[in-house]
Amino acid sequence: MFRTALRNVLAHKARLLMTVLAVMLGVAFVSGTLVFTDTLGNAFRNQSAKSYDNVAVSVETYAGDDEKNPGIDEATLEKIRGLDGVASATGRVSGFAGVADPDGKLIGNGWSNTGANFAPGKDGKDTQYVFTDGSGPAKDGAVALDKDTAEKGKYRVGDPVRVATNGPVKEYTLAGIFTTEDGAVNAGGSLVLFDTATAQQLYLKPGVFKDATVTAAGDVSDQKLLDEITPLLPEDATAQTGKALAEQQAKDIESGLNGLNTMLLAFAGIALFVGIFLIANTFTMLVAQRTRELALMRAIGATRRQVKRSVLLEAAFVGALASVIGFALGLGLATGLRSAMGVMGGKIPAGPLVVSPTAVISAFAVGILITVLAAWLPARRAAKIAPVAAMSSVHATASVKSLVVRNSIGGVIALLGSAGIVGGAASGGTSGRQLVAAGAFFALIGVIILIPLLSRPVIALVRPLLKKVFGVSGKLASQNAVRNPRRTGATASALAIGLTLVTGISVLGVTLGQAIDKMTTDNIKADYMVTMASGDTLDESALTALSKADGVSALSPQQAAWFEVDGEHHSASGVTPGDVEKVFSLTTESGSLASLKDGQVAVGSKTAKSNGWKTGDTLPVKFDDEKKGELTIGATYEENEFLSPFVIPKQLADQHSASTRPEIREIWIKTDGGASQANEQSIVDALGDNPAMSVMDRQDIRDMFGGFINTALNIMYGLLAMALLIAVLGVVNTLAMSVFERQQEIGMLRAIGLDRGRVKRMIRLEAVVISVFGAVIGVGLGVFLGWAIGRTLSGDIPGYALVVPWDRLGIFLLLAGLVGVLASLWPARSAAKLNMLTAIKTE
Repeated sequence: MFRTALRNVLAHKARLLMTVLAVMLGVAFVSGTLVFTDTLGNAFRNQSAKSYDNVAVSVETYAGDDEKNPGIDEATLEKIRGLDGVASATGRVSGFAGVADPDGKLIGNGWSNTGANFAPGKDGKDTQYVFTDGSGPAKDGAVALDKDTAEKGKYRVGDPVRVATNGPVKEYTLAGIFTTEDGAVNAGGSLVLFDTATAQQLYLKPGVFKDATVTAAGDVSDQKLLDEITPLLPEDATAQTGKALAEQQAKDIESGLNGLNTMLLAFAGIALFVGIFLIANTFTMLVAQRTRELALMRAIGATRRQVKRSVLLEAAFVGALASVIGFALGLGLATGLRSAMGVMGGKIPAGPLVVSPTAVISAFAVGILITVLAAWLPARRAAKIAPVAAMSSVHATASVKSLVVRNSIGGVIALLGSAGIVGGAASGGTSGRQLVAAGAFFALIGVIILIPLLSRPVIALVRPLLKKVFGVSGKLASQNAVRNPRRTGATASALAIGLTLVTGISVLGVTLGQAIDKMTTDNIKADYMVTMASGDTLDESALTALSKADGVSALSPQQAAWFEVDGEHHSASGVTPGDVEKVFSLTTESGSLASLKDGQVAVGSKTAKSNGWKTGDTLPVKFDDEKKGELTIGATYEENEFLSPFVIPKQLADQHSASTRPEIREIWIKTDGGASQANEQSIVDALGDNPAMSVMDRQDIRDMFGGFINTALNIMYGLLAMALLIAVLGVVNTLAMSVFERQQEIGMLRAIGLDRGRVKRMIRLEAVVISVFGAVIGVGLGVFLGWAIGRTLSGDIPGYALVVPWDRLGIFLLLAGLVGVLASLWPARSAAKLNMLTAIKTE
């Protein structure tokens, strides 16, 4: 039976080609994902270990502008240096620093643009940096840049460099260029080195460090040093050995990559699930075409088990071959992904391609198991064919009883799944989404089981149109499409699964995008918003500068503040009284926002209602600076998504801030005559053409809040493309094998007058009908799922309303038709080229 299985595989190479491609693509996705994430993790782990190679103990604090976290002072460092076994103790201080390119634009992505102090030892070198040109900054007014940033900005030693921290932009002289293993640089950001005194002045205060690194002298153990250093540290400081820190970072890296790994493997699973239908269809048709051969094997003594084993062995051979090719393709995919990340700005540390035993075993296990499992039902059917019936070429058609049982089971599963989806949509929240997910799985399985039943009535709807427009070719195509409902159903199911996911994601994405867009436009009146590119807080000087800018008619910060009322923590927004209602849409329900000028506060109506507060009430509060006082509610308003539940005068926020600098998250600006190029330039000029500050108009604001949804949609479309490609291969495979199976019929049609052009048209139309049928099922189910998931999110998104993207759905259906046309090119050409006399003699 082994030799028979191998002979059959070799004899049907062309017919098994699509199956090999489907499995190959799925295996490539799985192996590529595993190799890519293993390679990425290994590279970053090695980089992390290298960064802490010479560090015996690392000390970290949460030092900032407030007095609660004082950081590490020079006296503490001197005590550490005085311990036996300490070779050096170096203080570190860091924060945001953005470098402007020659055009004044920020180099890097903002969030990973960093500034730090250059801390040379007795030899004048800082072990964390290797200088390729020049030297480290030794005085105020000098900086050093990492090599990548210097190349992007075309800077050379001695050039002036514009650098922005959280304050105004300042010009420095470039003293040196260096290389580093710093994670921020490898993430596509930049690193600016200042002399220690300048860095302390910029980020903390003179004589204070945020972190420290300690190196050991001689053979003293890192743990012994840690035990001696810990009692010397301030309360907010934490210390651990360099080895422990490297291990912790390695775990963090692995944890971060697990999410990426899971997401990619999930889409690989979808692709393989779609491939199951192609594989099952292939072996079902192969078994049907080899009925006499199988019968002969039974007649000469082969048992049912041997016949079944023979088919499964063929599947195993196909799976093994596809796994070998797919694994090799996966290695190429992993290499390509690594290169793509580099092109997109992510710098990955150098390192070899990591091919772990897990990746190899997983790839081959997935490829072979999926193929064998998909072929199990066809193999079982092959083993059940009676020898005499098979010798007479009487194929084992499904009995009425088996079809009734199948449709009944499918109907029950689909109803249970639909009930779960509706129930989850009604429940809402996390539990509702979990119920929708479970219901979606069962609904999809139920629909897949029912698709053969649905094919006849759905395709019958378009049969008159096909006959009227395309004549005999159209009529034959519609009849051929439902000749074998199970085959049509299996082929259409592959497309239906892919388009269910694509449609569901599209409906949900467009709906959320519109809701966020509406939230943005309904809640703001401002023409511009100013933020830091790094996400940090703005300096007070920016507010002062903008208040003097030409064309600015109203200006208000959104300054973070906190206080307690009766022991309950509340957040507040510090704003400019009189201007806040000009930059935000605020609907007052009681009182007046003018009361903010008198030191009173405004409260969101939901917060006021939930606490039983009303206008005129006086609230006992404990401010962030630990001082106590009273606040009077001067107004209540409908909640605004851009403001905290409490709105207070900026002056009050400044008085009770625990930080030495205000936490201004955004500055909102209304200009004379609305947004214009002149007004925007006036704002940019007022800010000193600061590369670290983003000036956004209303469209930019809408794009910022809604743009991530479009990005996520595009990523999802790209990842689902593999599943759709496999579905297309399924259509090609079904048509090609159908043409082979119907050679005699096609020869007869040619003999009675159907020319080659109409034969091609018949095959193409059949492909289009099957493809569009699968697409219609997928689109319908996808809209249903998109609605349900959206309903579970509606409570968290103000102004949520279902949006059905009819244009996209239309495009999906048109693309499905195009897929059918493209998939039919080879089978249609093969059918048209058949010699009619040879075809008629075919049995």
